[in-house]
Amino acid sequence: MVQPVAHIDLGIDETRLPGITGLLAFRPETAGPLNDLANALLFEPNSLSRGDRELIAAYVSGLNQCTFCRGSHSAFAAAQLPGGSDLVAQVLRDPESAPISEQLKALLRIAAAVQQDGRRVTEALVNQAKEAGATDVEIHDTVLIAAAFCMFNRYVDGLGTLAGRDSSQYAAVAQMVVAAGYGALRPPEPVS
Repeated sequence: MVQPVAHIDLGIDETRLPGITGLLAFRPETAGPLNDLANALLFEPNSLSRGDRELIAAYVSGLNQCTFCRGSHSAFAAAQLPGGSDLVAQVLRDPESAPISEQLKALLRIAAAVQQDGRRVTEALVNQAKEAGATDVEIHDTVLIAAAFCMFNRYVDGLGTLAGRDSSQYAAVAQMVVAAGYGALRPPEPVS
């Protein structure tokens, strides 16, 4: 059986560096800013927990049907949320019935609207989030996480990268991300 490969030659073993990791290694010039953005949105201190922010990323990636990003960010969320992978699976299946706060449900509604079209974020959705306790910064960051993950998902899928074959790959990387943030995913500097 022939192994599928990305639409372009990344010059790597894609089974070892699936999804965005192979793309980051291919173009370190863009990897730095992309990792910095992911780090600012998902790892740096924020009133939303890291697990909740990863859950927003996983949810949007699921709506976009991006297998790699949904799987990796689900693992990153599970590693940081008390309900682990069971909770993440419930949220991805149906956030409205999942055992999460009303605030997070409202933020996920906003994220889903962004995934469809940013203009679908209505005053009513924002007011629901505020009534549930969300701050302006949390609403801002939810919109930016959702928008950024639409970009990341399209980057990964637009170049036809492989998704990780084994969810244990995601769990191993999750431990690095939890400990050190997205800087841990930065490819090594080229040796001249």
